[in-house]
Amino acid sequence: MKFTKMIKPQEVQRDWIVIDAEGKTFGRIITEIASKLRGKHKPYYTPHVDCGDYVVVINASKVNVSGNKLQNKEYHRHTGYFGGVKSEKLEDLLKKNPEKLFKLATRGMLPKTKLGRKMLKKLKVYAGSEHPHTAQVKG
Repeated sequence: MKFTKMIKPQEVQRDWIVIDAEGKTFGRIITEIASKLRGKHKPYYTPHVDCGDYVVVINASKVNVSGNKLQNKEYHRHTGYFGGVKSEKLEDLLKKNPEKLFKLATRGMLPKTKLGRKMLKKLKVYAGSEHPHTAQVKG
């Protein structure tokens, strides 16, 4: 009988992955980010353990969006008051705050639990090509 290896949280080795979003399709890069944050690319992936890596996204404002999503897709939030639904178009959000856009889209692909919130904290997004994580520079 063979048993599947379940990794413990203390045994997880985290890497820093730098992803350049310039010229890449938005949805495809988000699925790649979510997969890396969960750790599904590792041979010892364990669903109930946060075994993912840290992900740094650069050039987030230069991402491509397919179809008419820039004009049609909207992101909604609620203030908590009656009639407090606020909507923003994808185009406006990409110009004004691409970091928020990447976090919102990635959050939708992660588990809706404490573990998912912990995974999302490992995502670092920057609109330009500069980032403060000096040890994680591509070599």
